[in-house]
Amino acid sequence: MLSPTVTLRESSDCQDLLVNPPASGLALKGKFSVPGDKSISHRALMLGAIATGETIVEGLLLGEDPRSTASCFQAMGAEISPLNSQRVIVKGIGLGNLQEPANVLDAGNSGTTIRLMLGLLASHPTRFFTVTGDSSLRSRPMSRVIRPLQQMGAQIWGRGDNAFAPLAIRGQQLNPIHYQSPIASAQVKSCILLAGLMAEGKT
Repeated sequence: MLSPTVTLRESSDCQDLLVNPPASGLALKGKFSVPGDKSISHRALMLGAIATGETIVEGLLLGEDPRSTASCFQAMGAEISPLNSQRVIVKGIGLGNLQEPANVLDAGNSGTTIRLMLGLLASHPTRFFTVTGDSSLRSRPMSRVIRPLQQMGAQIWGRGDNAFAPLAIRGQQLNPIHYQSPIASAQVKSCILLAGLMAEGKT
């Protein structure tokens, strides 16, 4: 039986996987599933947590980073279960209703968790949050999201001129912003958009 040929083609900014059918022209058949997307998994959990009511997420990637996101939002009042299934139910508490946690929020090794979450924490007036992570995360600068949040009125303190975790956040009523990011970063855009959900005006 002739087998299809599979070719991996890489360049500096992309990776293509080319599959050519057998020369005989026979159709390829089969069924497979691919893992969930980590970036989408983070955002699905966060949006579900701040929605009102129940959100069902299927195909969630249940790696360590999305688990860190789930753990942080559970500590702030959202119900997320089960975390050992491809079908996760998130019972949100509504926009603006994140609870002040009794303990430090731990983002583990997840830069996406801490950077996106900062946009939400900074926009909850009167509430106080402390966020940290593992040694690797604590060595990564958070300035790219902290600076625009501070321009919106956020109060955030941290090590190294407020650039490194652990970070302390005093929630504020934020102002809208028109922000032109100097770098291409989905984390920066997502953080600012999440903060803008509770700002008074258009972001």
